[in-house]
Amino acid sequence: MKIQKGDPGYIKAQKIKFLIWAVLEFAIVIALVILGYVQTGSRLNLFTVVAVVGCLPAAKMLVEFLALLPHRSIEPEIYREIEEKAPLLTKAYDLVITGTGKAMPVDAFVISDHTVCGYASSPKTDEVKVSAYLKEMLKSNHVEKVTVKVFHEYTAFLARAEGMNNIMMVDRPSDRKREKMIRQLLLTVAI
Repeated sequence: MKIQKGDPGYIKAQKIKFLIWAVLEFAIVIALVILGYVQTGSRLNLFTVVAVVGCLPAAKMLVEFLALLPHRSIEPEIYREIEEKAPLLTKAYDLVITGTGKAMPVDAFVISDHTVCGYASSPKTDEVKVSAYLKEMLKSNHVEKVTVKVFHEYTAFLARAEGMNNIMMVDRPSDRKREKMIRQLLLTVAI
């Protein structure tokens, strides 16, 4: 099964994919240069031109890999606990929010009606800045009156998620379109 953006393990899967593609594409570039030199006895040939042009997609894959390198996927135990404590909530995992001027990883988001809560284990994430950015981004996309809070403390996040889940058990909306739209907007501002 393919891991998609917002699923647990997405960052790890993307790092592996980008690394494999970068190595493969650079290997093709090197093979083209060697083939051209062996066939013509000179580096001034058409194979070298094709190899130079082939460096562009290879470099793009390498840059994508390097952008994700410092970030980690959510721990499986934390993922299982969130799924267990908040089964009714809309969730998104392994997001690196990039619209704030620097990349800030958020391990998990839970979404319920007008509330979005996130858990960021990384000390690089400024929870106030990410919350304000996401709230403004949602407002600019005509999703207003949304509370956004990002936690560094896992127990506080889990308590809030559990409370949101309890509210959903009592007052479960029949239409979850708004939550899915908020989730999709979160995915669009993440790597």
